[in-house]
Amino acid sequence: MRRSLPTVLFAVVLALAALAGCAQIPTSGAVGKSKDSAVTLGNAPEYNPQGPRDNASPQATIEGFFNAGSGSQNDFTVARQFLAPAQAVSWKPSNRTLVYRGSPTVVSTGRENEYRYEFDLAVSVAADGIATQLPAGTKEHVDVTLSQVDGQWRLSKLPDGTVIPEATFKDLYKSFALYFYDLSFTTLVPDVRWFINNSGVAKSLVSALIAGPAPYLRSAVATSFPQGIHLERESVPIVDNTAQVDLTSELRDASFTDRQRMRNQLRRTFSGISSVVGVTLRSNQSDVTLEDPTTGKSVPEPVVDPKVPSWQVGIAGGELVQYRDRQAARIDGLRSVSQYGPREPAADVAQQVYGFIGDGPGLYSVVPNQAPRLLDSRRQLSPPSVSSAGWVWSAGPGGNGATEVEAYKPAGVAEGAEVPKAVLTPGWLGGRTVEDLRISRDGSRALVLSTQGGSTALQLAGVVRAADGTPRELTTPITLSTTEKKPRRAVWVDDTTVLVSGLSATDPVAPELVSLKKGEPIQLPALSGIQAISAGNDDQEIYAQTTAGVFMLSRTTWTELGKGVEGLSFAG
Repeated sequence: MRRSLPTVLFAVVLALAALAGCAQIPTSGAVGKSKDSAVTLGNAPEYNPQGPRDNASPQATIEGFFNAGSGSQNDFTVARQFLAPAQAVSWKPSNRTLVYRGSPTVVSTGRENEYRYEFDLAVSVAADGIATQLPAGTKEHVDVTLSQVDGQWRLSKLPDGTVIPEATFKDLYKSFALYFYDLSFTTLVPDVRWFINNSGVAKSLVSALIAGPAPYLRSAVATSFPQGIHLERESVPIVDNTAQVDLTSELRDASFTDRQRMRNQLRRTFSGISSVVGVTLRSNQSDVTLEDPTTGKSVPEPVVDPKVPSWQVGIAGGELVQYRDRQAARIDGLRSVSQYGPREPAADVAQQVYGFIGDGPGLYSVVPNQAPRLLDSRRQLSPPSVSSAGWVWSAGPGGNGATEVEAYKPAGVAEGAEVPKAVLTPGWLGGRTVEDLRISRDGSRALVLSTQGGSTALQLAGVVRAADGTPRELTTPITLSTTEKKPRRAVWVDDTTVLVSGLSATDPVAPELVSLKKGEPIQLPALSGIQAISAGNDDQEIYAQTTAGVFMLSRTTWTELGKGVEGLSFAG
C-alpha cells in the first residue's frame, strides 16, 4: 500500500508492514485508541476474545487459541484456557510474537492429533522487542498437539509465543526507541523496539535497555549499565509522572559518571511515553545519589538526533559552492576543482572536509587552503559521505568479487602526505553494487543501498571503530522496507528516518520516507527527472534537483527555487 504525505509526517503508525484492509479480528472490538508520537502509559486497547466452546473440534480449538492471542491482559488468561493444565502453566506467550497477513489455515500433519497452523508471516517480534519484517509470501507454521481433557480438546504441546493478525498488531504494539551512547559517550543513538503498550511497558523498556543493544548495534555503541545489573522487582512504578527504576547492587557500585549516564539513557528512552516526565534511580528501594557530593559536577547532556547546518554543498560553474536561501556562493579557502569535473559533492558539518566524485573517474577530497587529493581511482564508486568526524566514505568493487567500503581522513594531513585510510570488506556486501552509503549523523550507523541482479536492499549496519575512532567493521545489518522499485539514493532525514529515491532523466519519480519507527514507507509527490535528492533536519527540508532546476517540497507540492546549481547535499 502506498500513501501520500500526511499533514503531520511523523505521526506514529503502529505497523511494520502494509496492512491488509480486509483483515478482521475474530474478537470483540477494541476499547480506546493509541495517541500519536509519545503515548500514555498502558494506552493499548483491550480485546476480549472468546474462551473455549464445549465440544469444539480440534480445528476450532486451535483457531480459538490463536485468536485469543489478541487478549494480552491478565497474562493471556483466555488463551491459557485452551491449553492442557501443564501447558497452561508453562506456556510463555511473550517469548515471541508472529504477525501474519491474510487468513491462516489449520491442516493435519497426518500424525494423530497433530496439526499445523499455517500463515503468511509479515513480522516476527522477539521477547526483547526486536522486530524483523518479512516480505509477502514468507510462509511460516506452528505445530501443535492436542489431547482430551475432561472430554474437551486442549493443546498439550506447542511452542512459546503468540500468533496475531496485522490489524491486532497495529492496535496493541507501539514502537519505542531505546537509547545507547556512541563510543565517545557524547551522543545518544536510537535502537527501535516494539512492545505491547500496556501497563507493563515501562518494565519492558528498562529490561531491554539493561540487556543491551540489538545485534546490529553491538560493538558500535556503548551503554553505561554494568554487566549483571537488573531490576530488583518485576515492575517500574510511575509515581507523580516519575519512573522509579529500582536496580540491583551494581548501581551502588557504579561511578557517579556512570549513574548519570544511566539516567540519561533512561530519560531519553522514556521520552516515548508522554505520562513519564522524570526518572529516579533507586537501589534497595532508596534513591541513589547521582552527583559526586565532593565536586558537584555533572556529565554534559548528551546530544540527541544531531542536526545539520542549514546550508548545502553543491556544484555551480564546475566548482563546489555553498547553497543557502536560494543563493550559491564560493566556499572560503577552497581551491578550484573544476579541472576534475566534480559531481556528487559532500561535506562535513564543520566545513573542514569536502568530497566529490570526479572525472577520471575517482573519489576526491579537498580541505580549505590545500589542493584537491585523489583518494581512490576505482570505477563505480558510490557518492561520498563525510561523517561529523571528517571521514570521507565511499564503496566500490574490490578483489575476488568482494565489495570494499573505504574511509579516508584528509583533514589535518599536510599536502603530499599519506591520508589515513580504512578498508572494510563486509561479507554481506559480497557481489553487490553499492548505489549509496550514508553515515548517520551520530556517526554510529551506516545506511547502505545496494543492488545485485534485479534486487535492491536498503540496509542499516553499525560502524565498529578502534579506540582512536578509525572505522574497523560494519556489522551484520538489518533490512529496511521500501516500495520504490529502483531506489538509487538514500539520505538521512533524522536519526530514525531516511529519504529514498530513484533517479531518472525524464520519468516521474516518487521519493519515499522510510522510518525505523514505522513499517510502511510514506510516498511523497512525484517529480519528473529527479537527478539528486537531499534532506535537512525534518520533512520540511526535502530538496530535489532536475534538469529544470532545484525544487523544494512544500507539504504536497514541489516548488521550484531556481537554476544554476546541481547535486545539492546537506552535510553528512
